Amino acid sequence: MTKKKADNQNVAEKEGVIEEPINPATESNENANMTDEKGDDADTVAEAPAVEEVDWKDKYLRLQAEFDNFRKRTLREKMALIESGGSDVWKAVLPVLDDMERAMVASEKSDDIAALREGERLIYNKFVDIMRQKGVVEIEALDAEFNPDLHEAVARFAAGEEKSGKVIDVVQRGYKQGEQVLRYTKVVVGE
Repeated sequence: MTKKKADNQNVAEKEGVIEEPINPATESNENANMTDEKGDDADTVAEAPAVEEVDWKDKYLRLQAEFDNFRKRTLREKMALIESGGSDVWKAVLPVLDDMERAMVASEKSDDIAALREGERLIYNKFVDIMRQKGVVEIEALDAEFNPDLHEAVARFAAGEEKSGKVIDVVQRGYKQGEQVLRYTKVVVGE
């Protein structure tokens, strides 16, 4: 041993660190084994992302296809709902149409004005009942405060202090379904 190695060994022994002598042949084999292990790991690591990447791409494509199918299905359902959405209302109105046809035939054959008026009133009441069943109600406007959310002013008329800002005449009735206005009430507002 050289003097430097011996001094290092003495210092190492005093500190409690024991160094083993290095064998050059063993060292090269260990490095070779480490290289092989690292090489195998490198190959495995290189293959793993490729496999995961394929899995993720496949999952992504499937998810995208599922979403596209969902979007198309909901569009078809919306179109079907729009096309048939009013069918229940029209089915309810058809009996009123039948009554009106019968009234027209009866008015041609009859001279009894009172009976014809009574028939018209029955048809009107039947139609109003159907509207109520579907949630459509008339907007009450006469003598109410003018409300631009419910009323459409078609004219202003001088009516005195007590009628100022109030509806004094209804030109055309308005209707709403729930809170949605179907048609605004056309009104004359007092000044």
